Amino acid sequence: MHGYEANKDDLLKRLRRAEGQVRGIARMVEDDKYCIDILTQVSAATKALETVALSLLSDHLGHCVAEATAQGGPVAQEKIREANEAIARLVRS
Repeated sequence: MHGYEANKDDLLKRLRRAEGQVRGIARMVEDDKYCIDILTQVSAATKALETVALSLLSDHLGHCVAEATAQGGPVAQEKIREANEAIARLVRS
């Protein structure tokens, strides 16, 4: 079982909403809408995806990393390394 299992429906709803936002942005470009309006929508879609990412990260830390830490050893070290890399990717983006 994955850490996000309890939030799966909410995550899927958020992802569908972000997908719709991205399709809307494509339509705006096709329709030659004003640049700032498009950028505003890009920002909203980005925030929506960041919310999904932070939720997944929280679930991962609370479930996968917590379980691995309880086991200890190389499994725990690997999960912590993975989490650190994921956090670094989120911070860079």
